[in-house]
Amino acid sequence: MTTTKPIMANKQELLDIERGFWTGDSAYYEANADVECLVAFPQLAKAMTNSELAGTASKPNRWRDLDIKLKGMVEPGSDIVMLTYEARATRENGESYAALVSSGYVHRADGWKMMFHAQTPLDAAQG
Repeated sequence: MTTTKPIMANKQELLDIERGFWTGDSAYYEANADVECLVAFPQLAKAMTNSELAGTASKPNRWRDLDIKLKGMVEPGSDIVMLTYEARATRENGESYAALVSSGYVHRADGWKMMFHAQTPLDAAQG
């Protein structure tokens, strides 16, 4: 009987992938999002294909001064990881933004792929 070694998520690797979603272009999204990704924003909640999601990142450098503080990470399966963090960044127009963010990843043959992403903006008074 052969046993497969469980995949252990590397917290720093996942946070680096997350940072790329904030700063990367559509090619980055295509390379790091799963075939389908469930997204939930205040103005948008739906399943998006890889190419639809990549289309949302047509402008690289949309964000600057990104700060991510990990709040929690769980591995409900050997190939699934969920993480939650607080993000603070400055939009390209200079406006400050803060949100609680959750992302889910599934491990595929070519690495971790985002399959879930949600943002809940934080009130400016909380920051």
